[in-house]
Amino acid sequence: MKPFLLISTRDNDRAAQAEYESVARHAGLHPDDLVHVRLEAAPLTDLDLDLDSFAGIFLGGSAFNVSDADKSPLQQRVEDDLSQLLDVIVTRDLPFLGLCYGIGTMTAHLGGLVDRTYGEPVGATTITVTPAGRADPLLEGVPGSFEAFVGHKEGSNGVPNGVELLATGEACPVQMYRVGANVYVTQFHPELDADDLAERMRIYQHAGYFRPDELEELVAMAKASGVDGSQHRLLANFTKRYAVAD
Repeated sequence: MKPFLLISTRDNDRAAQAEYESVARHAGLHPDDLVHVRLEAAPLTDLDLDLDSFAGIFLGGSAFNVSDADKSPLQQRVEDDLSQLLDVIVTRDLPFLGLCYGIGTMTAHLGGLVDRTYGEPVGATTITVTPAGRADPLLEGVPGSFEAFVGHKEGSNGVPNGVELLATGEACPVQMYRVGANVYVTQFHPELDADDLAERMRIYQHAGYFRPDELEELVAMAKASGVDGSQHRLLANFTKRYAVAD
């Protein structure tokens, strides 16, 4: 079959590799079936991506924030490159699933507001599927309410025009939406289980998401949470829906 594509923007080798492994594992993809591109490492013009050669596209999380007041030249270049990619993806309605950073970049791309109003601390939160979400194939087999891991400094302040809200939350109302028929974004992390989150927290212990001395307490909380794997079904449903013969 055609491979899937994971686009990363993480400037930490360990974090980028851990993200790749968690997406592949929970999406049910063999490593040969998931091509990994690090957009922070090379400009879009150097990558020469043929989006038609991929069955679907994932965009991973990031240490960047759309709402950052001061942006480095690297962050500005990455955001410009992502804007070009999203132009093509949205216009052509290509299969796409953006995770955490993906919803911020998409909301901004669609003219919506991304700010610090609905940030969430690292941990588990309850995700509630909307009526539209219950009818969406990407949420097939997912309970109407489930736990998933979050950890983000910013969020979508309202739903952009023309999208379908698929899941919501109490602390952060915009947790998942669809653009067109095939473009999806989530605020929560469908690729993380408790072990994945523990690894992510150790990598970003000093990145301002939590106090460094809270690390072991947060790891214990993650392992004791109600996150039961329901969130992974989004990844499996995405690959199952869009897998096509090469």
